Amino acid sequence: MLNQGFMMLHVVLGVLGILFAVALFMDTLNFNEGHFERTKKISLAVAVCIVLSYLIGGYWYVVYYGHDRDIIKAGQWPWAHNYFMEVKEHLFFLILILSVYLPIAVYRNVPLTDKKKRNLILGISALIVLLGLFTEGTGGIISKGVTFGLMGR
Repeated sequence: MLNQGFMMLHVVLGVLGILFAVALFMDTLNFNEGHFERTKKISLAVAVCIVLSYLIGGYWYVVYYGHDRDIIKAGQWPWAHNYFMEVKEHLFFLILILSVYLPIAVYRNVPLTDKKKRNLILGISALIVLLGLFTEGTGGIISKGVTFGLMGR
C-alpha cells in the first residue's frame, strides 16, 4: 500500500508541476507589472513539484521497480520497459534541469518587459509542459505493461 501511495504522490506532484508551468506560460504571455511576485512564486512551485516528484519517483524506482520490471519484461508488453522506461529515465533529467533553471531565469529576468526575456521563460515553461505530458504518458504505458504482465500469470 505504501508503494502505491508513493507512486500516486510522484504522479500528482508531476502533474502539479506541469500545471504550474502552464500557469507560468500564461502569466508570462499576458505579463504586466502586477505579475512580478506571482510569476516568481509560480516558477518556484514548478521547481519544487518537479524536484519532489523526482525524489519520490527515484526512491520508488530503486526500491520497488525491479519487481515490476521483471513482470513487464515477462508479459505481453515488454517494450513498455525496453523503450518507454528507458526514454522516461533519460528525458526526466531534462525536465528536472529545466525546472530547476526556471526560477533562476525568472528571478534574473523580472520584470519581463523585454520580449527576449519573455521568450526565454515561455520557451522553458513550454518545454516543461510538453516533455512533462510525454513523460506522464510513458508512465501510463509502463503501468499498463505491469497490468498486462500480471494478467498473463
